Amino acid sequence: MRCDLDRPRSSARREAGFTLLETVCALAILAMLAAIILPSLPHGTTRARLRAYAVETAALLVSDRNAAIRRRAPVMTELSAIARQIRSGAGGGLVQLPDDVHFDALLAARCAGRAGGTAIEFFPSGMSCGGTIALTRPGAGFQIRVNWLTGGVDVVPFEAL
Repeated sequence: MRCDLDRPRSSARREAGFTLLETVCALAILAMLAAIILPSLPHGTTRARLRAYAVETAALLVSDRNAAIRRRAPVMTELSAIARQIRSGAGGGLVQLPDDVHFDALLAARCAGRAGGTAIEFFPSGMSCGGTIALTRPGAGFQIRVNWLTGGVDVVPFEAL
């Protein structure tokens, strides 16, 4: 009786599959392609990061309102669409928005007898000039609403086109 172990292996059976060298070469080629392609993919602002910008802006506005009440003096939060910045008038805090986030503000044309349009002013009483700041990117957006009567600040999500 002849055992299968005594029989020589066929050459077809030995050549089936991939060698370690072939596998390593294929992985190296894939890694080089990924290194070339991945940096060119757009790295836009995520919805979570957009929300973080909105919450950070709201916190800055609330801080300025509280400073106006505490100091018993008006405090202005400056808005610059060109520089893409929101700057605190009380503590010098700054929110810098990235280029892919659209920044728009609807502000009072006149406030406290002065021309408005570039800032939200908070008064010692807690009131403000009010306004709405919109931060959007394709598919997502948040509005930061400042109530003129109470000076309260709300962050409201909405669907951007």
